Amino acid sequence: MYERFFQLAKTPFSLVSDPDFIHLTAQHENVIRGLAFAVLERRGYLVLTGEAGLGKTTTLRALAEILAESNVQSSVILTPTLTPSEFLELLMLNFGFNEIPASKAQRLKLLENFLIRSDAAGRVSALVVDEAHQLSEELLEEIRLLGNFEVADRKLLQIVLAGQSEFNDQLNLPHMWHLKQRIAIRLSLRRLKREAVEEYIQYRWSAAGATGPSPFTDDAVDAVAAWSYGIPRLINTICDNALLIAFSETIRTLNVEIIREACIDLRLPTPAFAPRPRALEPPPTKSQREPTAPPLADQLQPVALASGRPEPRPSFLNRLRRRPRQATSTKGSIFSLNEPVR
Repeated sequence: MYERFFQLAKTPFSLVSDPDFIHLTAQHENVIRGLAFAVLERRGYLVLTGEAGLGKTTTLRALAEILAESNVQSSVILTPTLTPSEFLELLMLNFGFNEIPASKAQRLKLLENFLIRSDAAGRVSALVVDEAHQLSEELLEEIRLLGNFEVADRKLLQIVLAGQSEFNDQLNLPHMWHLKQRIAIRLSLRRLKREAVEEYIQYRWSAAGATGPSPFTDDAVDAVAAWSYGIPRLINTICDNALLIAFSETIRTLNVEIIREACIDLRLPTPAFAPRPRALEPPPTKSQREPTAPPLADQLQPVALASGRPEPRPSFLNRLRRRPRQATSTKGSIFSLNEPVR
């Protein structure tokens, strides 16, 4: 609705996942590399946790695409609220099984043979489960048993469990100790800091086809960072609603009050916050005070933006490729597997 008003090609802060708008912060890149390293090195059980809205599903999609380029076959389950029988059936369907027997014993035997053949052919098999905090204890036990598929020196099925922060509490329960002790790597996503919020907003603004800086003032960015708590999903929601308000009032520069109005409409709290300190301008020199500058009216003219559309932005996979590092033993790898996981 407001795209034409702000001269944009796309909606910059849509909640719909669009590969062109995926912005991988440094922590997201580190998490993706860490998970990919562990899968390719056949470490077994991996856990990723974080608050809702921090980009876990986006991270898993990027991971799945990387793994597909690295000779890994994945079964990705996005809705784990299933019975153990349904879960095993969906796992096998995602691996390409066309005929699945009703007997659990026959299913497990078919799956084991499939994993052994894949391993002999040099392929890594991975199970990726999103929303793992919704897994029942019965299903977690079934997933634990899937980790028993192994040969002498490696696991045949790599298992990635991604869930909200309460999944950590679930794994810390005494009767979950047998699963917890099998986890090889645990990673987490954190809220974005103020500088990362500004970068996030500008990235999505540019990806929407803008040729200049975003219309959010520094103080407005401070407000978005404070009232979204650094959660990307809330950043999108606040910015999108603020742009709608600005469009309805034909305002092209968004300030704190517009951000506050958007948050109030969304029933989000707007507590007081301390704006980021601004760098002070140095006092003008004597030569700068001389009347040699253009007339004030000329100084107030808007700066003309460069014409033409920006070059297409690289995909998130290409952005991971920007920093090639030391080669690894895994053929086709496009990122550093030797980089330490933080």
